[in-house]
Amino acid sequence: MIYLDLYNSGELLRRVKEAYGRLAACDLCPHDCGVNRLKGEQGICRSGLKPKVASANLHRGEEPPISGTKGSGTVFFSGCTLRCPFCQNFPISQLGAGEELTTAALAGKMLQLQKRGAHNINFVTPTHFLPQVLAALWLAIPQGFRLPLVWNSSGYEKVDALRLLDGVVAIYLPDMKYADERIARELSAAPDYPALNRAAVSEMLRQVGHLQVDDDGIAQRGLIVRHLVLPEGKAGSSEILPWIAANLGTGTHVALMSQYFPAGKAATIPGIDRPVNHDEYDAACEALEEAGLENGWVQELDKERGSV
Repeated sequence: MIYLDLYNSGELLRRVKEAYGRLAACDLCPHDCGVNRLKGEQGICRSGLKPKVASANLHRGEEPPISGTKGSGTVFFSGCTLRCPFCQNFPISQLGAGEELTTAALAGKMLQLQKRGAHNINFVTPTHFLPQVLAALWLAIPQGFRLPLVWNSSGYEKVDALRLLDGVVAIYLPDMKYADERIARELSAAPDYPALNRAAVSEMLRQVGHLQVDDDGIAQRGLIVRHLVLPEGKAGSSEILPWIAANLGTGTHVALMSQYFPAGKAATIPGIDRPVNHDEYDAACEALEEAGLENGWVQELDKERGSV
């Protein structure tokens, strides 16, 4: 694995220490809350010192190269750096469902998933627990841990924080949620999302390149971008997809998702209080095709959804 050289050289431990140092006045995400998480203070992510995990299990619902035949070892972290009212994992990301663990216990879960045959360890919403992930990896390696790591994030990241993961994460699986600052502010309390997201995804591509799979089609390294189509074009698909092609390359793997539904608080918010309809998703598919993005996956839309 790519992280073994970092472990053997002592570089991984150096990064663990650097990352934990940033918790004293937390600046891991773009909100720069400045709270002392080492003392249990909490910022917008509502997380303190210990990693908080909602579940750790084999999961087969990811993109085919991630889930493969045996499943992805998916670790769902509690809390989030965004405030999306429509989050499908609302109880976990916004209400904090989960259990606080030591980093040793987190390492133990990684090793257990490896023993169960997982193709990878898939950290979901991990941004605010970056130091703890590095520490768990450092503890797991001498116990025989060797799986690729997947960084499955909202895409709301700081480039300098991502650089702590260079040579550690093998597969990046970020969202590209919004093209418009106003929409990002209204729906996720992050008006700087579009610009920072593009910088972050560009850094991810620099680190791992385009997706590489083994002879069985299992992801070994690379970038997969997720884009969730929202009602009324609020995700800005017609802008984001051409940007990916022009700036990341037409070889980029994109998962274009139709699965939006008004989860969480979304049912009470006009404009996002219904599923995506066929016209909206078809428009996103056309934008994908026009951009020349041929690698990736397009979901089917339920037949009962109407048009406008």
